[in-house]
Amino acid sequence: MASTEPSDSIEKGKVVSIHYTLRNDAGEVLDSSGGREPLDYLHGSGNIVPGLEQSLLGRRVGAKFTVDVSPSLGFGERDPRGVQRVPRSSFPKDADVKAGERFTASGPDGEEMALWITEVEGDEVTVDFNHPLAGETLHFEVHVTGVRAASKDEIAHGHPHGPHGHHHHHEH
Repeated sequence: MASTEPSDSIEKGKVVSIHYTLRNDAGEVLDSSGGREPLDYLHGSGNIVPGLEQSLLGRRVGAKFTVDVSPSLGFGERDPRGVQRVPRSSFPKDADVKAGERFTASGPDGEEMALWITEVEGDEVTVDFNHPLAGETLHFEVHVTGVRAASKDEIAHGHPHGPHGHHHHHEH
């Protein structure tokens, strides 16, 4: 007899909660949900890097696994043209312009693009439009802690909402 229970496996339109640790090739921990709430994402909406999302498809609560994600399925290959030098005056006067800071710039068609400051030398600022992890193979350890159907609102907005319908936006 076919089960009428909704599928508890990860698929498009499910909100998934994961605990994760991300390491680079050298084994250094780059990011981790340890000591924090698990990361919630909406499967199939590109909330997380494609290689990690693909590896989660069909898994269930309790699954623990490791996955290596190539740059093309992670934060992309590095594009040397993404590194540019710009005058300090192109940033807002009150901006905290220092290495490691992330800014959002408007692209030629008005689309938003993330950039990272890599160096500040006097009045010259070196920016990089490549994600800091571009070109890196990402090594994830993952533990699936929750899978639930997404609400209509969550599907419309393309990301999960926190408890009580609050929006939480995290920079990763």
